Amino acid sequence: MRTIIVGPAFPLRGGIANLNESLCKAFLDNGIESEIVSFTLQYPEFLFPGKTQFDETGKHPDGIRITELINSINPFTWRKTYQYILKQKPDFVVLRFWLPLMAPALGTIAKKLRKNGVKVIAITDNVIPHESKPGDKLLTKYFLKQCHAFVAMSNSVLEDIRTFIKNPNTRFIPHPIYDIFGTAVSKEEARNHLNIEHNEKVVLFFGFVRKYKGLDLLLEAFGKEELKSQNIKLIVAGEFYENEEPYITRIKELGIEDSVILRKDFIPLDEVKYYFCAADIIAQPYKTATQSGVTQIGYHFNKPMLVTNVGGLSEIIPHNKVGYVCNVDSVSIAKSLCDFFENNRIIEFTTNVIEEKKKFSWDNMVKGIIDLVKSL
Repeated sequence: MRTIIVGPAFPLRGGIANLNESLCKAFLDNGIESEIVSFTLQYPEFLFPGKTQFDETGKHPDGIRITELINSINPFTWRKTYQYILKQKPDFVVLRFWLPLMAPALGTIAKKLRKNGVKVIAITDNVIPHESKPGDKLLTKYFLKQCHAFVAMSNSVLEDIRTFIKNPNTRFIPHPIYDIFGTAVSKEEARNHLNIEHNEKVVLFFGFVRKYKGLDLLLEAFGKEELKSQNIKLIVAGEFYENEEPYITRIKELGIEDSVILRKDFIPLDEVKYYFCAADIIAQPYKTATQSGVTQIGYHFNKPMLVTNVGGLSEIIPHNKVGYVCNVDSVSIAKSLCDFFENNRIIEFTTNVIEEKKKFSWDNMVKGIIDLVKSL
């Protein structure tokens, strides 16, 4: 059996590229020929909120073939892409869909592949964007109409798909655990590396900073006296994809400058382990969400987690077992963090994380996709 994954991959950076590379490896490990067709241009510079779209410190993933063909705004490359894919004669194609901006390119590629008898499966990270714009629904509908079936990593996304398409062929497969960030190091080594005191209580907020991720709620929680009195440190590790000044100002207003450690650059692959291993608990105070790769990195490093009750986050974080599912407000977040540290829940939650993470394997992802393909 042969498949092609269509979506970003090295040298492009980010969680979607990471998942594509891990999925390709999982297909290969299961005896399925696989490669990735990626982008020559993903976002025009004026639409990209970060400093760079490229992984400037990593290396090409071993054993994975990546062909860069797609320019998201150049239709001539879309034709070149589907012609290339057809020449490879895949049994099915997996397209990653996460943003309406990609719908014209990916939808056109899917349409041509489908017309030529290729089964098209979409892994839909998001169907309704976190930060919507005019025209998003029309673009999304165009893409979804070109696909035979859909995989979603949260049930909330499956529900979103059903608002666009009647009785779609769908499959829920939980986001597998990332295994690309290396093995864990001791908390002592991680904190030495990051220059953090060994006796500190540490909360980690990890990843690109955008409004929907709720960093402002977490800062408000840290401004409450019950947390201030516990002398807890918050590490914010990730590039700001919006103006950072309102956050800096709020930190000063709340008087928590000594509690917040800002690492505002993109965190390279080989540095991720130090941030997670240095932390006692990972916080994702999102205002909207589908699923999150950060959660799966937390599972990989056996870390308790705090999430808000939005999207699919609560589906994979059992409340009071491996962490907390909070309301989307600073009071609930502060209360949960106080409970975690005051009642020394780290050993209990970590033990449960180690057991819970067994559900999230790449073999399950591959099996689910193959079963879906065979059902068509």
